[in-house]
Amino acid sequence: MNIGLIGGETEGGMRIVGRLSTIAVIVTTLTMAMARFVGVMLLVLLSVFFLEAQVSAMETQSHSNSMLYGQGKLQSYQCPSQCSRRCSQTQYRKPCMFYCQKCCKKCLCVPAGYYGNKASCPCYNNWKTKEGGPKCP
Repeated sequence: MNIGLIGGETEGGMRIVGRLSTIAVIVTTLTMAMARFVGVMLLVLLSVFFLEAQVSAMETQSHSNSMLYGQGKLQSYQCPSQCSRRCSQTQYRKPCMFYCQKCCKKCLCVPAGYYGNKASCPCYNNWKTKEGGPKCP
């Protein structure tokens, strides 16, 4: 007997429709999950790309600094500007400029920064006074 069935459908037909709707729900759920997965993967790839770009920029900056501040990298006409930068934060600007320019003309380099960093310029670092103190600021 087909009591309760609409339009002459059979019980087997209802099962097929029920199964098809279940399959449609599963396919829709899988499609949404794949879309989320692809979105997350795109974000990860984009993040890796930007991280790589930042690392590359830092390496380029480091390389350009080593080209600017290494021993023998300057021309003698560049000494005043580099010494001005080096001595800009000292209260003893006049003697700093005098000795910095003297050292720069001999070594053709001025260390990076306002103080220290003399390892990048061994000549500048190793030139000593008669008393054994550092000659170059």
